[in-house]
Parts: sequence; C-alpha cells; structure tokens
Amino acid sequence: MWLRRAFFLWLLPAAFVLPLWILLGWGIFQAGGWAFLWVLFIAVPSVFIGQLLLTLLTRSRPSVRAERAVSWWDVLGFTVWHGLTIAVGCFIEGAFGWLLALAIAAGIALFWLQLWQLWNEAKGSGARIRETITWTTTEPLRPRAEQTRSTPEVIVIQESDNRD
Repeated sequence: MWLRRAFFLWLLPAAFVLPLWILLGWGIFQAGGWAFLWVLFIAVPSVFIGQLLLTLLTRSRPSVRAERAVSWWDVLGFTVWHGLTIAVGCFIEGAFGWLLALAIAAGIALFWLQLWQLWNEAKGSGARIRETITWTTTEPLRPRAEQTRSTPEVIVIQESDNRD
C-alpha cells in the first residue's frame, strides 16, 4: 500500500520533474543543437501536458480519491512510462529513436489504461461513485420524534365559496 500511495503523491511533481530531466539530460549528455530545439519545443511541453492529463485522469477515479492510492495497473504503467522518459532524456545515440518510440507508445497505452479504469468504475448504477460520499457530506437525519413535533406532516386547506 505504501508504494501505491507514493505513486499517488508522485504524479503531480512528475509533471515538472520529468520535463526538467529531459532539459537537463540534453546538457549533461551533450546532445547537440537540433536536439535542444526538439527538447524545447516538442519534448518538454509533450511530457508536461501528457503527465498532467494522466494525473487528472488517474485522480478522477473514485477509488483513487477514496484510498489516496493508485491501482497496481497504474504503478506498472507509470513505472514503464517514466522509466522510458528518463531513458529518452539520457540521449543514448544508438537507442534514442527506439526509446522515443517506446516512450510514446507507453504514454498512449497509459492514457487508454486510465480511460479503461475510469470507465469501469463509472459504469453501471454509479455505486462506486456513491461510495466516496461520507457521512459528513450529507445532512444528518433528525430523530423521528423531533420531526413530528416541529413540522406537521400534512397540511389541509379547504376552499370556501363565500364571496364577500
């Protein structure tokens, strides 16, 4: 459970850390001028927006909000995608294209995984969504005796034909 909660807490900071890593990786591994343009205009915004979108999809699920922990599928998917994103940031000369293609494919697969999990939790009668409502968010019920004393249950109004 601690690992799933750690991933839950990591999702939002990852939107800032992973693009920063790609930018720093360019400088550390001396990737070149064209790679800098790619990093600046394509990679950093794509990873930032992609991670924010995946974070919102993940945190919108009722089970994630209730437990404050992601599912094991999320742990697997984010581990693969973040690992590939970090590997892309290393700018390994012979494997860069393959790593980039795998990172893009993993990001797309993770997007569909999030949609699938969200759909599974939201479909049907909505019972999973109602599980997140706590007793503190609902109005407390008054005892039956108080209800009958304070407000009558039936009010009868009779119409009269007297015209003055």
